[in-house]
Amino acid sequence: MRGSGSIVLALSACLAAFSAQAFTADELADKNAAAKGGLDALHAIQSLRLSGKLLVNNDQIRLAYVETRKRGNQVRVEASLQGLTAVQSYDGSQAWQIQPFQGRKDPEKMPLDDAKDLIEDADIDGPLVDYKSKNYKLDYLGTEDVDGTEAHKIQVTKPDGDVLYVYLDPDYFLEIRIVSRHLVRGAPKETVADFGDYEKVGGVYLPFSIVSGAKGSSDRQKTEYDKAQANVDVGNAYFQFPASAQK
Repeated sequence: MRGSGSIVLALSACLAAFSAQAFTADELADKNAAAKGGLDALHAIQSLRLSGKLLVNNDQIRLAYVETRKRGNQVRVEASLQGLTAVQSYDGSQAWQIQPFQGRKDPEKMPLDDAKDLIEDADIDGPLVDYKSKNYKLDYLGTEDVDGTEAHKIQVTKPDGDVLYVYLDPDYFLEIRIVSRHLVRGAPKETVADFGDYEKVGGVYLPFSIVSGAKGSSDRQKTEYDKAQANVDVGNAYFQFPASAQK
């Protein structure tokens, strides 16, 4: 009996090890692209506008929210409340912002270190799609529990050394969490974003609920979209630092 018990335990260990190695990072990246709608559908989206609300301060404050992305790593987000609109934008090379809630109503340029989370939002497809053309390196790290789900964990290393940890749902292969680890002026900064409520837009599945904040902090903000449009007509000037503010 002891011998058969040892065999069962050894077999269980082997099966667990086999399960953990069931996928490669490449295979999971392919499954992620397919789950979103396939490469053709993803590549067909040249711009994207999502609108809804941004909830902050433990959901006590609700702002109208609009996020616009365009190929070329361009993104602009606007959050409005009581006649004031905060703006953050990136045109592919320069980031800028308007922060009226902090008493600054004029556009001001942002250091790229401070804009890293914004720049990540510019990626219409997500970090795993076409990762080779982005010069990203992928490593599969097995599975890890994410709120009761044994999610596939993939490390994404960018050319500048920044790292993302992407967690994929084991059944649908869509992102349910991304942990971003950036160096900001030499100091590490980690943010966590949880994704849910996927809906199809322009043939591609997108998350309509995102909860994000600094890792380990209870102060998290929630973005809830109620409308999304693919291939909106938007010019590059929309993302660029206003010419009237140039000095």
